[in-house]
Parts: sequence; C-alpha cells; structure tokens
Amino acid sequence: MRRILIATDAWHPQVNGVVRTLANLIDQLRERGIEVRVVTPLDFRTVACPTYPEIRLAIASADRLAAAIREFDPTAIHIATEGPIGLAARRAALRLGRSFTTSFHTRFPEYLRQRAPVPEALTYAWLRRFHAPAAACLVPTQSMRRNLAEFGFGNLVTWTRGVDRRLFRPVHPVELNLPKPVFLTVSRVAPEKNLTAFLDIDLPGSKLVVGDGPMLSELALRYPDVHFAGTQSGDTLARYYAAADVFVFPSMTDTFGIVLIEALACGIPLAAFPEPGPLDVIGSSKAGHMSDDLREACLAALSLDPQDALDRSRAYSWDACADIFLKAAAGAIEPSVEQTFRLAV
Repeated sequence: MRRILIATDAWHPQVNGVVRTLANLIDQLRERGIEVRVVTPLDFRTVACPTYPEIRLAIASADRLAAAIREFDPTAIHIATEGPIGLAARRAALRLGRSFTTSFHTRFPEYLRQRAPVPEALTYAWLRRFHAPAAACLVPTQSMRRNLAEFGFGNLVTWTRGVDRRLFRPVHPVELNLPKPVFLTVSRVAPEKNLTAFLDIDLPGSKLVVGDGPMLSELALRYPDVHFAGTQSGDTLARYYAAADVFVFPSMTDTFGIVLIEALACGIPLAAFPEPGPLDVIGSSKAGHMSDDLREACLAALSLDPQDALDRSRAYSWDACADIFLKAAAGAIEPSVEQTFRLAV
C-alpha cells in the first residue's frame, strides 16, 4: 500500500468523532510510510448546512474528484462520508472504474428524523444504495454491523476505534469546586445527542457538560444548575474527564462514541442506554452500567471500580484501527469494474 486517497465531508475545524477518527487514522498511516491525500471541504467553496451553520457543506463535483484521483493515482480510495464530497467521490470512482471502500459513522436516518418527518426506512434505503458499490463498508461496532445487515447492507467490516493513552490517562483533575459526585458528559451540544435525557434526571452532586453546539445557549438558560464548560481539548480535556465520578452517555443515535473510551482510559466508569456504542464498548465488562432508565445507570456506575474502566480501555488502540482499515483497503485494490457499475445502478 503506497498511496491512499480519503474523501470526507467531516474535517477540521469541525470537532466530532468522525474527524477524530480520520485524523488519528491518517497519523497512523503516515507513520507507516503511506502517502495520504485527504479531500475535504477546505478544497471547495462551501455553504452553511441547514439547521447547523457551524458545519460547512462543500460544493463538490465528480469532475473535481476525478481529476484529484487521476493526479494522485492512489493505490486505494476510501469514501468516509455520505455528504457532497462523498457523493462526488463515489461518482468519480465509478466513472473511472476504481474500486473503493466506504465507512458508516453516523446514524443519519435517526438524526434526520429528529429534524424532519422523513421515515427512517427511506433514508436507510438511500444509504444502502450509496454503500452498495463499496468493496467494504466499515462500521464501528458489531452491534451496528448487525443493525445494518438487517437493513440489507452488505460487505460490512467491523472497524474499531482507539484512544491516545499518552493523553487520556488518570491525571490530576481540573479544579471545579463542584459538589460531589460529578456526572460528566462530553458531547456536541445538539438535538441528536439527547442531552436533556441526562439533564432532566434527578441526581446527587453535580452535572458537568463539556462541548459546544447549536443548543448551548438554550440549555445553559434552561438548566442553570448545570456547569457548562464549553469546548475543551488536549490535556485540559483529560483533566475534565478526571474530575468526574461517572461519565454519562445519553445519545441514542451515535454509532460508537470515542468519548466513551477516552473516559475509560481516564479511569471513569460509564452510564448509558443499551445502544450501539455502549453495548460494544462496555460489553460484558464491569466498566459501566447500561439501563433504559438512565438515572439507574448513573447511580449504579457510582459503585464501579475505576480500575475496571482502565482495564477495558486497553481493548482499543489506533494501531488496531489502522490494521483493519488497511486490510479492507487491500481487498479493494483489485476492482471488479462490471460488478461495481452493476451495483451502482
């Protein structure tokens, strides 16, 4: 494997799990001597995403992507997202008869349903068609793989995530002077994250939210007793994790949740709904508690041993993430052009 082209609608300055996954993956690939070309919204004129102006959507074309593919001549192509750049890259690869892999990062049908009366089955049908020509569709968990298989997706490969243990580890907590216990969530402050499920429940001690997003001002006014710390990163973020007694993950639309394993690596037990992401990250370990009653999960997690959280975090590494990616990419090097075009129709 010499050169890999990655096409993605999610990139800096966005702060989300997709960007963090791709950034860490690319670091791993370059450390292994692989040349990586990343096609992102920074390469195009952009417009604000409806209902989410912080995200810029690229005005991308298949012609531009085809030119980038011809110029770079990649050994493998990966289409990371289903947005305008992903669509243009898909059309370009099919036009050139180039095989490619894709990845499924976001439960977009559930996300869209919260904003518009669009049936999930309709959106899943569109996504199934998008991913159908891929030699492999990389998904973050076994639970998500089973869910997508039920919707008729094929060529699914489970693609784990990792955590930087040089950064996320037991450290001295940030000084907050909040009543204990502290229940923390680190999240984009947006409707699909289901934060009110956490903020509405009655818990002892304090609630702490780290992150920014379109609902931040509204929720800060609505929940004056909650401490909103805004966006944090690097060592400061690790110290916020360390200040918590329990990490709460209320989302019911995420496919994984890298914040889960960051919290575990800092020795913080988890509380969550039994959804894809927590189901696989916690698994049969004692690193967290899951329940359809989030308050019950939070209170139960208080009694868990931080060492179990640390031990569970060791199951995840960016090195393993890169290994799986490269194995899938290697399987896509030999294209079956006739089959690719047939699947795309």
